Amino acid sequence: MTRPMLLSEFERLPPAHRVDVVDGLSSAIDAVAEQARESHRFLRYGWYAAALATYGGKARSLVVEREGRAVAALPLVVRGPGWVGLAELPGCYWPFRSFPMAEDCGVDSVEVLMGTLARQVRALRIGPVYDGDPALELMKVAAAQLGWTCLSRDIAESFALDIDACRADGAWPRTSTLKKNRFHEKHLAAHGVPEWSFVTGMEWNADTFEALAAIEEASWIDAHTDGGDAKFTDRGHGAFWRRAAQDPVIADMMWAALLRIDGAPAAFSFDLNAGALKYAIANSYVPAFAKHSPGKLLYYRNLVRAIEDGIRYVDWGAGDSGYKRVIGAERGPMVRDWLFVRPGMPATIARMARSLWTRSGQPQGGGGPAGTG
Repeated sequence: MTRPMLLSEFERLPPAHRVDVVDGLSSAIDAVAEQARESHRFLRYGWYAAALATYGGKARSLVVEREGRAVAALPLVVRGPGWVGLAELPGCYWPFRSFPMAEDCGVDSVEVLMGTLARQVRALRIGPVYDGDPALELMKVAAAQLGWTCLSRDIAESFALDIDACRADGAWPRTSTLKKNRFHEKHLAAHGVPEWSFVTGMEWNADTFEALAAIEEASWIDAHTDGGDAKFTDRGHGAFWRRAAQDPVIADMMWAALLRIDGAPAAFSFDLNAGALKYAIANSYVPAFAKHSPGKLLYYRNLVRAIEDGIRYVDWGAGDSGYKRVIGAERGPMVRDWLFVRPGMPATIARMARSLWTRSGQPQGGGGPAGTG
């Protein structure tokens, strides 16, 4: 006669999992993003939809449910010829590329995800992404247990500003810094009447995006590069941010500090606010005002406002460490690109080609932008 199971034995049973493979972007992405770490809640349906509309690609989504609740949502797009079997995450390079995962998602759920993933692709690219990213770290653990091969390449080191640490020794920004800034602001006013403002949420509109694009088109980015790295121009990534702002949750996270001189756009700083964390995405200014450091003046105003709003940590991303260090930023996590290659012949080939992938990145300490293609 079969013995009935005790309650304690039921409690030891692994949680029931289910993986749905959805053509296109799954509506479950938002439900998972709302359960994610606060720093990752911008990884919403609207974020990936904006990327697909701007950069192209046809998506599939893998959604892991644990006991009836979605705990991970992995959107994929094919990269290269279909027969290669390589997929990557859609999205924008700033602040990084990852996918949403509930804070209580565990390795068991990710193992189930990767079991389904192995039937969909031969390899998955994740990145550029920071060391310590929650989805990345669980994927690495699950990959080791399931026999996947992981390859990484360095992109750049990041920089971060710990506002609480800066303020531990007294007022910050320092009184002397603010005094010097007021001196420069006085001379900046000789060019015309300065107007300082902030934009977020429902304030995002065509006029605002055009103002940011106008500043970039007048800046060194347009003059000394092909303009492809600009965030708001037609040649750059303007279409992405305009579409992302159509999601009201993302729009509330998008933040711009804007300086106009006699009504004309002169400088901006653009961030993504995620709770107490601010991702500094881009800043630019019109060179005619360069002598009076409009970008620095604007960003200090932005930081003062951030402190008032409860921001405690600024992630400045990668590249151009000089002005970041002056303000107080220090080295943060490394930014890397990752390939996860499924077991079998694909993994064997990947291990043989490991050095090629590694050398295609940047040397340790490189200061380039966090991903350009």
